[in-house]
Amino acid sequence: MIARMAEWAALFGGLRRDEREEGGGALGFIFLVVLAPLAAMLIQLAISRAREYQADASGAQLSHAPRSLASALEKIGAVSGRIPLSAGPATAHLWIVNPLRGNWLARLFSTHPPIEERVRRLRAMAY
Repeated sequence: MIARMAEWAALFGGLRRDEREEGGGALGFIFLVVLAPLAAMLIQLAISRAREYQADASGAQLSHAPRSLASALEKIGAVSGRIPLSAGPATAHLWIVNPLRGNWLARLFSTHPPIEERVRRLRAMAY
């Protein structure tokens, strides 16, 4: 939201005259327009991953079978690795496992945590 405000302010001459002459205001606008969306995306990804872990923990508490959930998650992950899933970035958050394939950078910005980590946490709950 802050980045959008900065974009519109820059478009309609939002800098005061003394800021334009000094050049500091333009640098601030560039900073907001570039870094604010990046920061928002990182926060969204962190929240999404935390929700995945919380959903796993809630499911384990509700079912009283974290080992069974870990096993099911491993099976789903194995099948999704062999069969391509028809999902795009707009619907990736609706899947149990990450349907998108990519390099390490794509996995870094994924909304889903790695299956191995989710399974490890579920198995730790069993003890």
